[in-house]
Amino acid sequence: MRLRRTLLLTALAAAVFGAAASAQTPADKVDPFIGTTNFGTTNPGAVTPNGMMSVVPFNVMGSAENLYDKDARWWSTPYEYHNKFFTGFAHGALSGVGCPDMGSLLTMATTGPLTVDYREYGTAYRDERATPGYYSVHLDKYDILAEATATARTSAERYTFPGGKGHLLLNLGEGLTNESGAMVRRVSATEIEGTKLLGTFCYNPQKVFPVYFVLRVSKVPSASGYWKKQRPMTGVEAEWTPDNGRYKLYTEYGREMAGDDVGYWFTFDDLRAGEQVEVRMGISYVSTENARRNLDAEQPAGATFDAIREQARARWNDDLSRIRIEGGTDEQQRVFYTALYHALLHPNLLSDVNGEYPLMERSGEAGVTDGERYTVFSLWDTCRNVHQLLTLVYPERQLDMVRSMVDMYREWGWLPKWELYGRETFTMEGDPAIPVIVDSWMKGLRDFDIATAYEAMRKSATTPGAQNPLRPDIDPYIERGYIPLGFYAQDLAGDVSVSHALEYYMADAALSLLADSLGKKEDAVLFRERSSGYKHYYCPEFGTFRPITHKGGFLSPFDPQAGENFTAAPGFHEGSAWNYTFYVPHDVEGLTRLMGGKRQFVEKLQMVFDEGLYDPANEPDIAYAYLFSRFRGEEWRTQKETRRLLDKYFTTAPDGIPGNDDTGTMSAWAVFSMLGLYPDCPGEPFYTLTAPTFDRAEIDTDGGTLVIERHGEGYIRKMTLGDKPLKNYRILHGELLKGGKLTFELQTDK
Repeated sequence: MRLRRTLLLTALAAAVFGAAASAQTPADKVDPFIGTTNFGTTNPGAVTPNGMMSVVPFNVMGSAENLYDKDARWWSTPYEYHNKFFTGFAHGALSGVGCPDMGSLLTMATTGPLTVDYREYGTAYRDERATPGYYSVHLDKYDILAEATATARTSAERYTFPGGKGHLLLNLGEGLTNESGAMVRRVSATEIEGTKLLGTFCYNPQKVFPVYFVLRVSKVPSASGYWKKQRPMTGVEAEWTPDNGRYKLYTEYGREMAGDDVGYWFTFDDLRAGEQVEVRMGISYVSTENARRNLDAEQPAGATFDAIREQARARWNDDLSRIRIEGGTDEQQRVFYTALYHALLHPNLLSDVNGEYPLMERSGEAGVTDGERYTVFSLWDTCRNVHQLLTLVYPERQLDMVRSMVDMYREWGWLPKWELYGRETFTMEGDPAIPVIVDSWMKGLRDFDIATAYEAMRKSATTPGAQNPLRPDIDPYIERGYIPLGFYAQDLAGDVSVSHALEYYMADAALSLLADSLGKKEDAVLFRERSSGYKHYYCPEFGTFRPITHKGGFLSPFDPQAGENFTAAPGFHEGSAWNYTFYVPHDVEGLTRLMGGKRQFVEKLQMVFDEGLYDPANEPDIAYAYLFSRFRGEEWRTQKETRRLLDKYFTTAPDGIPGNDDTGTMSAWAVFSMLGLYPDCPGEPFYTLTAPTFDRAEIDTDGGTLVIERHGEGYIRKMTLGDKPLKNYRILHGELLKGGKLTFELQTDK
């Protein structure tokens, strides 16, 4: 039988807490408020590493005083640092994404007369506190201390009341998701269960899915019941109800309630001053029964709130301490561990404690996994560095993620692109599962079905566009070597042909490496040749990539800066030609020849940084700084730019991430760059080196402990791997792990 995770004993948790109190741990250096403004879209909620459950303060609705309100604009996070109107805890939320979804199942504690309208029961708040696995806040209107913690699939909340009458509310009508519809059922005086519909992520109205829940309160209520928002009525019809257009409280009904705007309330009379009432919730994306199993398994009888909290903290310390750093400033250490924390939020668990999970694109059907099934594969983002970080430091988790992707192909017929809870949203470009799987294989993670994985990759790389949901514009890509304007338009992004093609080139380069590794020589040649098609887009007049019309000529007029700051531009998605022109990581040498040689390449790339054409908040140019190190004598530029970018854009302030964290991608860039190495070409098992931030880092890997040491300040003068001098700034994954110790000698002069 599948082993179930259970809580640590209270005594063990207390011992862990005692140890943490006596010496600072990695969890102490995490600030979950970093990235909670400037559209970083992270949140300070309670969650465990890669956990299904997250408990997030919801403060983006209900008040005209909010600086950012979800109902006033497109908004993709349940929390914004500058808002000050709390309307409950959301259960199950996304971190660092650009489209709204999830963030529902809102719980709230109140006192005084019962009201279930969030505009009325919402409150100002103060004294927020957040550490890994824990969040607390003081609710001003009610003088209530609200605390939250989590296990992998469940939550625990504790509310300390001032005395008198108190209420606990579950609001199923509101949340971040654009979907509506929910059901709640009374099971007993202290337990309710139900489901809420989620989905429509990034313009995908049919990509919906349910979340199931079981909620328990720790105290028998004096009264409880449902509520439902009544539709507005007019004329005689309106005379029949006193709740016309308002929230109706049901006090004499005890079965189940369904609708678009429903909820459940518990009332507690005569609470003592300081009395605590707790809420425990289990969720599942399979069934209510599994939500209950998750809750029973991860919060067995006798599990206290404090024990759950300390277990969550212990799990974070275990994960974060796989990388141990020395030196640097306190601020740099906090930036580092917070970035590592954010990189370990997604992908997250989808499978329940019994191994069941929703099958990919097969609504209503469940499968069973022997390991863990993962979800939230924002692969256009995470294919560049998050999965490489997992492969290096958390290989057992990355292996389960690769198996999850391969199983999705078995269930649905295609690898994921931007998968969300068993639904494919087709968000952003390319065929990004290919470089992720190839990268893992080339770095030695091979305990998965590579034959099926290769079959899946080859299918998406060769199937005609009419039958190819991953590459719908593949036909001209194969026939001409590029995609012209006017062939395909993607949702509201419009015609982004150059961006699409560049992603296909990178994926096919990775597929060529895998084909060669598997002895499929003809395929290796085929996909390698395809990956060089980027040359069609290079325009010597502007020195950039330039969209091509359906007649085969360059688009005119043309502005290479069009598209910057996320504005629309023909051919490019979320970027300008400058953000994409150096995006050929698999053939830097070929691109250099196109540009006229090393000097022209380096000068033009430096100009991108000097003239502010580089976008630190998006993926296409995220590895630009590392390209300098492909040229002997220019490596100092990589060191200068990575240090400058870290200092400018990654700080301990709430806006301390340069923009949308993209499920940990921006954070993973910071983690790698501060360690002194970066995987600058997805699919290739190489790292490019730069001057590290810290004097010493110890990284636990499959090959043992990798040590990175820095001596001195400034630019790299000398490097050694093991006891051997290292001349090349690009190093193979296997060589790095075998060497065991990477040492940098720095000097002030470049």
